[in-house]
Amino acid sequence: MRILVLNAGSSSLKAALVETPDVTLARTEISWGSDASRSADRAAGLEGALRELGLDTRAEAQGFDAVGHRVVHGGDRFTAPAFVDDEVMAEIAADMDLAPLHNKVALEAIDMARTLLPSATHVACFDTAFHSRLTPEAYRYPVPGRWYTEWGIRRFGFHGLSVAWSVRRAAELLSRDVSDLAIIVAHLGSGCSVTAVEAGRSVDTSMGMTPLEGLMMGTRSGSIDPGVLCYLTGRGLLDADEVGAELEHRSGLLGVSGVSGDIRELRTAADEGSAEATLALSMFVRRAAAWIAYVATALPRLDALVFTGGIGENASEVRRDIVERLGVLGISPLRRDDHEPITEGRLDDDHEAATAVLSVEAREDLVIADQTAALIRQHAQDR
Repeated sequence: MRILVLNAGSSSLKAALVETPDVTLARTEISWGSDASRSADRAAGLEGALRELGLDTRAEAQGFDAVGHRVVHGGDRFTAPAFVDDEVMAEIAADMDLAPLHNKVALEAIDMARTLLPSATHVACFDTAFHSRLTPEAYRYPVPGRWYTEWGIRRFGFHGLSVAWSVRRAAELLSRDVSDLAIIVAHLGSGCSVTAVEAGRSVDTSMGMTPLEGLMMGTRSGSIDPGVLCYLTGRGLLDADEVGAELEHRSGLLGVSGVSGDIRELRTAADEGSAEATLALSMFVRRAAAWIAYVATALPRLDALVFTGGIGENASEVRRDIVERLGVLGISPLRRDDHEPITEGRLDDDHEAATAVLSVEAREDLVIADQTAALIRQHAQDR
Protein backbone atom coordinates (compact mmCIF):
# COMPACT_ATOMS: atom_id res chain seq x y z
CA MET A 1 0.00 0.00 0.00
CA ARG A 2 1.28 3.46 -0.90
CA ILE A 3 0.82 6.13 1.76
CA LEU A 4 1.42 9.89 1.63
CA VAL A 5 2.66 10.91 5.08
CA LEU A 6 2.33 14.48 6.33
CA ASN A 7 4.10 15.18 9.62
CA ALA A 8 3.36 18.75 10.68
CA GLY A 9 5.73 19.32 13.61
CA SER A 10 6.62 22.23 15.84
CA SER A 11 9.38 23.45 13.51
CA SER A 12 8.83 21.83 10.10
CA LEU A 13 6.61 19.90 7.74
CA LYS A 14 8.04 16.50 6.86
CA ALA A 15 6.35 14.85 3.89
CA ALA A 16 7.03 11.39 2.48
CA LEU A 17 5.65 8.90 0.02
CA VAL A 18 5.99 5.45 1.56
CA GLU A 19 5.21 2.03 0.17
CA THR A 20 4.49 -0.27 3.08
CA PRO A 21 6.27 -1.88 4.69
CA ASP A 22 9.08 0.65 5.09
CA VAL A 23 9.99 1.51 1.48
CA THR A 24 10.56 5.26 1.12
CA LEU A 25 9.81 6.39 -2.42
CA ALA A 26 10.41 10.09 -1.80
CA ARG A 27 10.55 12.53 1.10
CA THR A 28 11.14 16.19 1.75
CA GLU A 29 11.14 18.67 4.62
CA ILE A 30 9.91 22.26 4.69
CA SER A 31 11.28 24.38 7.55
CA TRP A 32 8.85 26.57 9.47
CA GLY A 33 11.50 27.99 11.80
CA SER A 34 11.80 27.15 15.49
CA ASP A 35 8.06 27.79 16.04
CA ALA A 36 5.67 26.52 13.35
CA SER A 37 2.65 28.20 14.95
CA ARG A 38 4.22 31.56 14.03
CA SER A 39 5.14 30.67 10.44
CA ALA A 40 3.50 33.04 7.97
CA ASP A 41 2.42 30.80 5.08
CA ARG A 42 2.12 27.12 5.89
CA ALA A 43 -0.30 26.50 2.99
CA ALA A 44 2.39 27.36 0.47
CA GLY A 45 4.75 25.05 2.34
CA LEU A 46 2.35 22.12 2.02
CA GLU A 47 1.80 22.70 -1.68
CA GLY A 48 5.54 22.99 -2.21
CA ALA A 49 6.15 19.72 -0.35
CA LEU A 50 3.60 17.89 -2.51
CA ARG A 51 5.26 19.23 -5.65
CA GLU A 52 8.67 18.09 -4.43
CA LEU A 53 7.22 14.59 -3.96
CA GLY A 54 6.08 14.68 -7.59
CA LEU A 55 2.38 14.84 -6.72
CA ASP A 56 -0.10 16.82 -8.80
CA THR A 57 -3.15 17.76 -6.75
CA ARG A 58 -5.09 18.38 -9.96
CA ALA A 59 -4.60 14.84 -11.21
CA GLU A 60 -7.53 12.44 -10.91
CA ALA A 61 -5.29 9.49 -9.97
CA GLN A 62 -3.10 10.61 -7.09
CA GLY A 63 -0.62 7.74 -7.01
CA PHE A 64 -1.22 6.82 -3.36
CA ASP A 65 -3.85 4.96 -1.36
CA ALA A 66 -4.29 7.24 1.66
CA VAL A 67 -2.83 10.17 3.59
CA GLY A 68 -1.45 9.59 7.09
CA HIS A 69 -1.15 12.59 9.42
CA ARG A 70 0.76 13.01 12.65
CA VAL A 71 -1.27 14.55 15.48
CA VAL A 72 0.53 15.23 18.75
CA HIS A 73 -2.29 15.20 21.32
CA GLY A 74 -5.06 12.63 21.18
CA GLY A 75 -6.18 12.99 24.78
CA ASP A 76 -8.19 10.13 26.31
CA ARG A 77 -10.25 9.68 23.17
CA PHE A 78 -7.64 8.57 20.65
CA THR A 79 -5.49 5.61 21.69
CA ALA A 80 -5.22 4.28 18.12
CA PRO A 81 -5.25 5.74 14.59
CA ALA A 82 -8.57 7.14 13.34
CA PHE A 83 -10.15 7.98 10.00
CA VAL A 84 -10.41 11.75 9.70
CA ASP A 85 -13.89 13.24 9.46
CA ASP A 86 -15.47 16.42 10.80
CA GLU A 87 -16.17 14.80 14.18
CA VAL A 88 -12.55 13.68 14.58
CA MET A 89 -11.36 17.16 13.58
CA ALA A 90 -13.59 18.67 16.25
CA GLU A 91 -12.25 16.31 18.92
CA ILE A 92 -8.66 17.09 17.98
CA ALA A 93 -9.51 20.79 18.19
CA ALA A 94 -10.91 20.23 21.69
CA ASP A 95 -7.38 19.38 22.88
CA MET A 96 -5.89 22.45 21.19
CA ASP A 97 -4.98 24.27 24.39
CA LEU A 98 -3.12 21.19 25.69
CA ALA A 99 -0.68 21.30 22.76
CA PRO A 100 -0.93 24.80 21.27
CA LEU A 101 2.32 24.57 19.33
CA HIS A 102 1.23 21.31 17.73
CA ASN A 103 -2.47 20.51 17.44
CA LYS A 104 -3.27 23.88 15.83
CA VAL A 105 -0.58 23.31 13.21
CA ALA A 106 -1.67 19.69 12.68
CA LEU A 107 -5.33 20.66 12.27
CA GLU A 108 -4.46 23.33 9.74
CA ALA A 109 -2.27 20.87 7.83
CA ILE A 110 -5.02 18.24 7.78
CA ASP A 111 -7.59 20.81 6.72
CA MET A 112 -5.35 22.04 3.91
CA ALA A 113 -4.64 18.47 2.80
CA ARG A 114 -8.34 17.59 2.79
CA THR A 115 -8.95 20.65 0.60
CA LEU A 116 -6.11 19.86 -1.80
CA LEU A 117 -6.83 16.09 -1.81
CA PRO A 118 -10.61 15.84 -1.25
CA SER A 119 -11.02 12.34 -2.67
CA ALA A 120 -8.24 10.80 -0.54
CA THR A 121 -8.73 8.79 2.65
CA HIS A 122 -7.14 10.69 5.54
CA VAL A 123 -5.97 9.00 8.75
CA ALA A 124 -4.79 10.66 11.97
CA CYS A 125 -2.02 8.94 13.97
CA PHE A 126 -1.40 10.15 17.50
CA ASP A 127 1.83 10.64 19.45
CA THR A 128 0.01 10.14 22.75
CA ALA A 129 -1.33 6.70 21.73
CA PHE A 130 2.03 4.99 22.39
CA HIS A 131 1.77 6.00 26.05
CA SER A 132 -1.86 4.92 26.51
CA ARG A 133 -0.83 1.91 28.63
CA LEU A 134 1.04 3.88 31.27
CA THR A 135 0.06 2.75 34.76
CA PRO A 136 -1.60 5.14 37.24
CA GLU A 137 1.65 5.55 39.19
CA ALA A 138 3.17 6.93 35.99
CA TYR A 139 0.31 9.03 34.64
CA ARG A 140 -1.23 10.45 37.83
CA TYR A 141 0.05 13.67 39.36
CA PRO A 142 0.30 14.12 43.17
CA VAL A 143 -2.59 16.58 43.24
CA PRO A 144 -6.11 16.39 44.74
CA GLY A 145 -8.06 13.45 43.33
CA ARG A 146 -10.79 15.60 41.83
CA TRP A 147 -8.23 17.24 39.55
CA TYR A 148 -7.99 13.87 37.83
CA THR A 149 -11.52 12.54 38.19
CA GLU A 150 -13.33 15.79 37.35
CA TRP A 151 -10.88 17.73 35.20
CA GLY A 152 -8.77 14.99 33.63
CA ILE A 153 -5.42 16.28 34.91
CA ARG A 154 -2.92 13.53 34.10
CA ARG A 155 0.22 12.73 32.13
CA PHE A 156 -0.25 11.70 28.49
CA GLY A 157 3.28 11.67 27.06
CA PHE A 158 4.35 12.61 23.54
CA HIS A 159 6.80 11.75 20.72
CA GLY A 160 5.20 8.30 20.72
CA LEU A 161 5.55 7.75 16.96
CA SER A 162 9.26 8.55 17.14
CA VAL A 163 9.72 6.33 20.20
CA ALA A 164 7.91 3.43 18.51
CA TRP A 165 10.31 3.57 15.57
CA SER A 166 13.38 3.95 17.80
CA VAL A 167 12.40 0.87 19.80
CA ARG A 168 11.95 -1.20 16.67
CA ARG A 169 15.17 0.07 15.08
CA ALA A 170 17.20 -0.41 18.29
CA ALA A 171 16.09 -4.04 18.42
CA GLU A 172 17.30 -4.50 14.84
CA LEU A 173 20.66 -2.82 15.52
CA LEU A 174 21.23 -4.92 18.64
CA SER A 175 19.89 -8.16 17.11
CA ARG A 176 17.46 -8.48 20.00
CA ASP A 177 13.70 -8.97 20.23
CA VAL A 178 11.70 -5.92 21.28
CA SER A 179 10.11 -8.08 23.98
CA ASP A 180 13.57 -8.60 25.50
CA LEU A 181 14.64 -4.94 25.65
CA ALA A 182 14.54 -2.30 28.38
CA ILE A 183 15.63 1.00 26.83
CA ILE A 184 15.40 4.77 27.10
CA VAL A 185 14.67 6.81 23.99
CA ALA A 186 15.92 10.41 24.11
CA HIS A 187 14.12 12.36 21.41
CA LEU A 188 16.03 15.64 21.24
CA GLY A 189 14.93 18.26 18.73
CA SER A 190 12.90 21.47 18.84
CA GLY A 191 10.82 19.51 21.34
CA CYS A 192 12.59 17.12 23.70
CA SER A 193 11.48 14.12 25.73
CA VAL A 194 12.80 10.89 27.19
CA THR A 195 10.79 7.69 27.46
CA ALA A 196 11.50 4.45 29.32
CA VAL A 197 10.31 1.44 27.32
CA GLU A 198 10.12 -2.14 28.57
CA ALA A 199 9.21 -4.92 26.13
CA GLY A 200 7.90 -2.36 23.65
CA ARG A 201 5.64 -0.62 26.18
CA SER A 202 6.03 2.91 27.54
CA VAL A 203 6.48 2.73 31.32
CA ASP A 204 7.50 6.34 32.05
CA THR A 205 8.07 9.51 30.08
CA SER A 206 9.10 13.10 30.70
CA MET A 207 6.39 15.06 28.90
CA GLY A 208 3.13 15.32 30.76
CA MET A 209 -0.40 16.55 30.19
CA THR A 210 1.13 18.97 27.70
CA PRO A 211 4.41 18.98 25.75
CA LEU A 212 5.74 21.65 28.13
CA GLU A 213 6.82 19.30 30.93
CA GLY A 214 10.22 17.67 31.17
CA LEU A 215 13.43 18.60 29.40
CA MET A 216 14.56 22.08 28.42
CA MET A 217 13.72 22.64 24.74
CA GLY A 218 14.28 25.11 21.91
CA THR A 219 11.70 27.72 22.94
CA ARG A 220 9.88 25.76 25.69
CA SER A 221 10.90 25.83 29.33
CA GLY A 222 10.39 22.23 30.32
CA SER A 223 9.68 21.61 34.01
CA ILE A 224 9.93 24.53 36.41
CA ASP A 225 8.70 25.15 39.97
CA PRO A 226 4.89 25.54 39.70
CA GLY A 227 5.16 28.06 42.51
CA VAL A 228 6.81 30.42 40.03
CA LEU A 229 3.58 30.50 38.01
CA CYS A 230 1.53 31.16 41.14
CA TYR A 231 3.90 34.00 42.03
CA LEU A 232 3.78 35.62 38.57
CA THR A 233 0.00 35.48 38.26
CA GLY A 234 -0.68 36.21 41.93
CA ARG A 235 1.44 39.36 41.85
CA GLY A 236 -0.18 40.46 38.58
CA LEU A 237 3.16 40.41 36.77
CA LEU A 238 1.76 38.20 34.00
CA ASP A 239 -1.70 36.82 33.31
CA ALA A 240 -2.32 33.16 32.43
CA ASP A 241 -2.16 33.73 28.66
CA GLU A 242 1.07 35.69 28.98
CA VAL A 243 2.62 32.94 31.12
CA GLY A 244 1.65 30.36 28.50
CA ALA A 245 3.12 32.42 25.68
CA GLU A 246 6.37 33.02 27.58
CA LEU A 247 6.80 29.33 28.47
CA GLU A 248 5.94 28.09 24.96
CA HIS A 249 7.62 30.66 22.73
CA ARG A 250 10.29 32.59 24.65
CA SER A 251 11.85 30.13 27.09
CA GLY A 252 14.20 27.15 26.83
CA LEU A 253 17.42 27.61 24.90
CA LEU A 254 16.13 30.86 23.43
CA GLY A 255 15.09 32.27 26.78
CA VAL A 256 18.36 31.59 28.55
CA SER A 257 20.67 32.51 25.68
CA GLY A 258 18.76 35.47 24.30
CA VAL A 259 20.23 34.36 20.96
CA SER A 260 18.37 31.39 19.50
CA GLY A 261 16.57 28.16 20.19
CA ASP A 262 18.75 26.39 17.62
CA ILE A 263 21.65 24.34 19.03
CA ARG A 264 23.80 25.04 15.96
CA GLU A 265 23.49 28.81 16.33
CA LEU A 266 24.14 28.57 20.07
CA ARG A 267 27.33 26.59 19.55
CA THR A 268 28.56 29.27 17.16
CA ALA A 269 27.65 31.99 19.65
CA ALA A 270 29.35 30.07 22.48
CA ASP A 271 32.51 29.66 20.39
CA GLU A 272 32.47 33.41 19.85
CA GLY A 273 32.40 34.05 23.59
CA SER A 274 28.71 34.34 24.51
CA ALA A 275 28.40 33.40 28.19
CA GLU A 276 24.61 33.18 27.87
CA ALA A 277 24.82 30.71 24.95
CA THR A 278 27.36 28.62 26.89
CA LEU A 279 25.06 28.59 29.92
CA ALA A 280 22.04 27.56 27.80
CA LEU A 281 23.95 24.61 26.33
CA SER A 282 25.20 23.51 29.76
CA MET A 283 21.71 23.68 31.22
CA PHE A 284 20.30 21.68 28.30
CA VAL A 285 22.82 18.89 28.86
CA ARG A 286 22.37 18.84 32.63
CA ARG A 287 18.58 18.69 32.48
CA ALA A 288 18.51 16.06 29.72
CA ALA A 289 20.83 13.80 31.72
CA ALA A 290 18.75 14.31 34.86
CA TRP A 291 15.54 13.23 33.14
CA ILE A 292 17.23 10.20 31.58
CA ALA A 293 18.35 9.15 35.06
CA TYR A 294 14.86 9.76 36.42
CA VAL A 295 12.96 7.59 33.92
CA ALA A 296 15.64 4.88 34.23
CA THR A 297 14.23 4.12 37.69
CA ALA A 298 11.10 2.72 36.00
CA LEU A 299 13.13 -0.03 34.29
CA PRO A 300 14.47 -3.33 35.67
CA ARG A 301 17.77 -2.66 33.84
CA LEU A 302 19.00 -0.45 31.02
CA ASP A 303 19.95 -2.31 27.84
CA ALA A 304 20.28 0.76 25.63
CA LEU A 305 20.09 4.54 25.53
CA VAL A 306 18.86 5.69 22.11
CA PHE A 307 19.39 9.22 20.79
CA THR A 308 17.07 10.44 18.03
CA GLY A 309 15.61 13.70 16.71
CA GLY A 310 17.54 16.55 15.08
CA ILE A 311 19.79 17.20 18.08
CA GLY A 312 19.99 13.57 19.17
CA GLU A 313 21.09 12.42 15.73
CA ASN A 314 23.47 15.23 14.80
CA ALA A 315 24.85 17.11 17.81
CA SER A 316 27.73 14.84 18.78
CA GLU A 317 29.10 17.18 21.48
CA VAL A 318 25.70 17.30 23.16
CA ARG A 319 25.40 13.50 23.10
CA ARG A 320 28.88 13.06 24.57
CA ASP A 321 28.28 15.61 27.31
CA ILE A 322 24.96 13.98 28.29
CA VAL A 323 26.49 10.51 28.42
CA GLU A 324 29.46 11.73 30.48
CA ARG A 325 26.98 12.89 33.12
CA LEU A 326 25.42 9.41 33.15
CA GLY A 327 28.53 7.56 34.26
CA VAL A 328 26.85 7.13 37.64
CA LEU A 329 24.39 4.77 35.87
CA GLY A 330 27.28 2.71 34.54
CA ILE A 331 27.02 4.04 30.98
CA SER A 332 30.41 4.11 29.27
CA PRO A 333 31.68 7.39 27.74
CA LEU A 334 31.27 7.73 23.98
CA ARG A 335 34.21 7.39 21.68
CA ARG A 336 36.01 10.68 21.13
CA ASP A 337 36.03 10.36 17.32
CA ASP A 338 32.23 10.40 17.25
CA HIS A 339 31.42 12.72 14.36
CA GLU A 340 28.32 14.45 13.08
CA PRO A 341 26.19 13.51 11.35
CA ILE A 342 26.72 9.86 12.23
CA THR A 343 25.18 6.91 10.49
CA GLU A 344 22.78 4.86 12.57
CA GLY A 345 24.39 2.52 15.03
CA ARG A 346 26.39 2.31 18.24
CA LEU A 347 28.12 5.37 19.59
CA ASP A 348 30.12 3.46 22.23
CA ASP A 349 33.09 1.20 21.59
CA ASP A 350 32.44 -1.37 24.33
CA HIS A 351 30.09 -3.93 22.76
CA GLU A 352 30.26 -5.92 25.99
CA ALA A 353 28.89 -3.02 28.04
CA ALA A 354 25.62 -3.60 29.84
CA THR A 355 24.15 -0.46 28.25
CA ALA A 356 24.58 0.26 24.55
CA VAL A 357 24.36 3.84 23.31
CA LEU A 358 22.76 4.19 19.88
CA SER A 359 21.90 6.82 17.32
CA VAL A 360 18.68 6.23 15.37
CA GLU A 361 17.24 8.34 12.59
CA ALA A 362 13.78 9.62 13.49
CA ARG A 363 11.32 7.98 11.07
CA GLU A 364 7.84 8.80 12.29
CA ASP A 365 6.81 8.65 8.63
CA LEU A 366 7.32 4.89 8.48
CA VAL A 367 5.30 4.33 11.66
CA ILE A 368 2.50 6.59 10.39
CA ALA A 369 2.45 4.76 7.05
CA ASP A 370 2.29 1.36 8.77
CA GLN A 371 -0.49 2.48 11.14
CA THR A 372 -2.48 4.04 8.30
CA ALA A 373 -2.21 0.93 6.13
CA ALA A 374 -3.13 -1.33 9.06
CA LEU A 375 -6.27 0.70 9.83
CA ILE A 376 -7.39 0.57 6.20
CA ARG A 377 -6.83 -3.19 6.00
CA GLN A 378 -8.68 -3.77 9.28
CA HIS A 379 -11.59 -1.64 8.08
CA ALA A 380 -11.76 -3.66 4.83
CA GLN A 381 -11.81 -6.94 6.82
CA ASP A 382 -14.54 -5.68 9.13
CA ARG A 383 -16.86 -4.68 6.30
